[in-house]
Amino acid sequence: MLQKINLPFLIKLTCVLVSVISIGYLLDIGKMIFAPLFFAFLISLLFLPFANFLERKLRFKRGLSTLFSVLIMLLVLIGLIYFFGLQFSDLSDNWPQLQKQLIQSFGDLQTWVSHTFHIKFSNQLKYLNEAGDKLLSSGTLILGTTLAVFTSSLAFIAFSLIFFIFILNYRRVLFNFIYTVFKEEHRGKVQEITTEIQKIIKKYIAGLFIQIFIVSILTSSILTILGVKYALLLGVLTGILNVIPYVGIFISAIFASFISFALGGTSKFLFVLIGYLGVHLLDGNIILPFVVGSKVKINALFSFLIILIGESLWGISGMFLGIPFLAILKIILDRIEGLKPWGALLGEEIKPVRPKRKLKLSKKITLEEQD
Repeated sequence: MLQKINLPFLIKLTCVLVSVISIGYLLDIGKMIFAPLFFAFLISLLFLPFANFLERKLRFKRGLSTLFSVLIMLLVLIGLIYFFGLQFSDLSDNWPQLQKQLIQSFGDLQTWVSHTFHIKFSNQLKYLNEAGDKLLSSGTLILGTTLAVFTSSLAFIAFSLIFFIFILNYRRVLFNFIYTVFKEEHRGKVQEITTEIQKIIKKYIAGLFIQIFIVSILTSSILTILGVKYALLLGVLTGILNVIPYVGIFISAIFASFISFALGGTSKFLFVLIGYLGVHLLDGNIILPFVVGSKVKINALFSFLIILIGESLWGISGMFLGIPFLAILKIILDRIEGLKPWGALLGEEIKPVRPKRKLKLSKKITLEEQD
């Protein structure tokens, strides 16, 4: 019979640190495999109810239900690629006009800086020329980086699609392996954890898609009212980037502000920033609690840390996948004795139980705050 070994705290800490470093190293060197594999796992959880419906209700074979799921995923992907291709094509066609208006806006800005801060035009031009020389000298590097990002994105999509097919097709084999690999006395807990992960992550991902849609509509509407060109493109980009907490909305706001400054000057630029601030406050206080919920809510400190770690390990895809990964880790930690303090550390501060908030949209439609 196995006996429990009590190790000193320093040895336990050393083992934990070595394990974390080893896992981080493996994730880094295997990012071309692990990043699309984890993304495919998340999308598979979202498509699982649809695949089960086809097999149980419509009596589809496993391969046929997987094929239908892949076709729907491809249609959505092709639609997104077509939309962004069309929008960026329009942007490139209007680039000479945008460049001309940008130069004019910068001229107005130079005049304002000169009158406000008493900096001569010659000094301003000197600073701009130095910045331009640095940018031009790194042009080859920028082009190489762009090509590398495009190539890696295509590889990411291809591997994700392949993993998505395999995971959906062999999902019962994978589940049985996870269930049987543990001892008999632990299988009840394992089944509870896997069921909870499936339920919460499906709800979480579906909520994120709804959040993306709502934020895209809100941002596009605000930019359209302000008369900013390419409002639909900027709105959809904002909705997608908003999945990255704190950082995403900041990046999209900078991009939208740049376009609005080039086409409308400083007054429209300030209104765009105010509009993005309003969308962010609305998203954090109404959309996120009522649509996504808080069962997998990670506190701001670890959300920011996982974004930085994800970017350093897997690049842009790591920034998107970091929060769901941490959410799954929190679910596991919360349900294992001895590791619950770590799960509590990742979550928000425990607050007194209060009634769920309700948002009445009409006489028949009322939204209730999610768990």
